[in-house]
Amino acid sequence: MNVDGFRSPIDMSDAGAKGALFDGLPKDVGGLAEVVQGLLIHEHIAPAYGVTLSAEQHAQAHMRGVERMLDCIARQDSRPLPQARPPAERVVGVCRHFTLLHVAMLRRQGMGARARCGFGAYFEKGKFIDHWVTEYWNEAQQRWVLVDAQLDQRQRELFGIAFDPLDVPREQFLVAGDAWQLCRSGKADPGAFGILDMHGLWFIAGNVIRDVAALNNHEMLPWDVWGAMTQNDAELDLPFIDQLAAFSCAPDRHFGDLRAAYKDKRVAVPGTVFNAVLNRPDPVH
Repeated sequence: MNVDGFRSPIDMSDAGAKGALFDGLPKDVGGLAEVVQGLLIHEHIAPAYGVTLSAEQHAQAHMRGVERMLDCIARQDSRPLPQARPPAERVVGVCRHFTLLHVAMLRRQGMGARARCGFGAYFEKGKFIDHWVTEYWNEAQQRWVLVDAQLDQRQRELFGIAFDPLDVPREQFLVAGDAWQLCRSGKADPGAFGILDMHGLWFIAGNVIRDVAALNNHEMLPWDVWGAMTQNDAELDLPFIDQLAAFSCAPDRHFGDLRAAYKDKRVAVPGTVFNAVLNRPDPVH
């Protein structure tokens, strides 16, 4: 196992000058997830908390690094992080922000943790929705465990979640490589994978690239576009994505392969990406 490669905060997950804010946090995976839930509100689930977001709040969802997220959290409310903010006063993000902040907290404590990009089966019946979760190394059980740090009590009720969000079953969350292989083998319909009006093999391929980047400590926004990503199935290099999917499905066995794959300009995150929500080029840092 290459757990040690995922124990240190790097790049996006590095709290930098704001690292001291992580002092005094709970020492357990679930406790840290609760802290995250008290700091962030999901941009598209805010109405379920009775919150209407301003344009300024929506803009917060485009923050990438944890240091910047923590700066925003502290500027809005200087209390210690474990003190939950009222929903309307939380910093706005999406699943990826919940995941990255959780991963950053775990890594700060020396735990093996990584952000995984893929698809959740628990938001809409019969659909696999674009989603991110935490994957951490459970030392006692000697296995990687999926955790959805976004699913607080309100969302568990909203989506009818019957499983433990601190141990998400692998059939409930498919890492992007698993989704790709299922669809390529004809065992699943690519049209069931995506979000809003965007579905299909091209979307899954984009998430395979995002997952490989995340496994190389570049946890990008779900709408960041670069490299080999396309919105057209006909433009996909199928054997290339097949290989990336195989590597990302077994990241410990293919640790070296994933590092090598990230040197390819079709996968490596450039200094500027295309922000598909803002419809403009965006500097990563």
